[in-house]
Amino acid sequence: MLNILSITGPIYLSIGVGYVATRRGFFSKVDGQVLGRFVLNFGLPAMLFNALAQRQFSEILHPSYLLAYGVGSLLALSAGFAIWRWGRGKGRSESGLVALGFSSSNTGYVGYPILLQFLGPAAGVGLALTVLIENLVTIPLALAIAESGETAHLSWQHTVLQSVKRMVKLPMMQAIVLGFVFSMFGVHLPEVLSKTVNLFAASTAAIALFVNGGSLVGMRVVGLIQEVCWIAIGKLVVHPLAVGCMLMVVGPIDPSLKISAVLLAAMPMLGIYPLLAQRHGQEGFCAAALLVTTVASFFTISLILWAMGELPGWHV
Repeated sequence: MLNILSITGPIYLSIGVGYVATRRGFFSKVDGQVLGRFVLNFGLPAMLFNALAQRQFSEILHPSYLLAYGVGSLLALSAGFAIWRWGRGKGRSESGLVALGFSSSNTGYVGYPILLQFLGPAAGVGLALTVLIENLVTIPLALAIAESGETAHLSWQHTVLQSVKRMVKLPMMQAIVLGFVFSMFGVHLPEVLSKTVNLFAASTAAIALFVNGGSLVGMRVVGLIQEVCWIAIGKLVVHPLAVGCMLMVVGPIDPSLKISAVLLAAMPMLGIYPLLAQRHGQEGFCAAALLVTTVASFFTISLILWAMGELPGWHV
């Protein structure tokens, strides 16, 4: 257990430092947003590019991973929507946001730092493949469902297409495509450019965790704890369980990728979850869900890491 805490401890202590620094006024929420844009537009793209471009193409092309993580995430998304829409009788917009909370992880700000602690440089490959699924499948689909509750005159297919177009423009997605191209053709950056990209990539983990902690300041769960616990269970239990089951279905897969898939699915939901909910007037509810899920994830992720150390076939 001490080995597990040596992995999760620094991650959540870093989140705590970001929270305290923002709460005490050393950094404002606006400062955190600026740092977050740096991570999103420079740090993570540099890290993703490095993870792909520096490997043989055969090492990063894993259809089984994409299938397992994609189908597992869609199962979690469907469960979230069904529970909220038909089980609790809520509207389509709120149900779509709950589905998003069930199925889309904070892969960059929390997931990557944890994978880096556990897997080292191999963490980047699983992260890149997961980012593809999230940005091309689960996030656009969940947002399309939420939008369909507000804009009945637009088809969900149209809304999904618009979401995908927006996602493709993200620097992270462009870095993944560029990394695949460099890997496919065996191209390498000149040394001066390579070292520059490495500098940006190395800055990602600590800043991402700090920003994530600062983003939790001001969030409240008063009066919402029962409802948000449903989302926390969906994200921290249902999503990794669905992905884990799919990994068994698709057949043999590299142990580091199996670990990446389950751990990334076990992360709290994406940090911009409350921002995405603003359009539908659900930002308070989603912020509460994010806070509860982030705090609870310390215990669930530690438990998953312990279980991986005990089960055969889950060792790197």
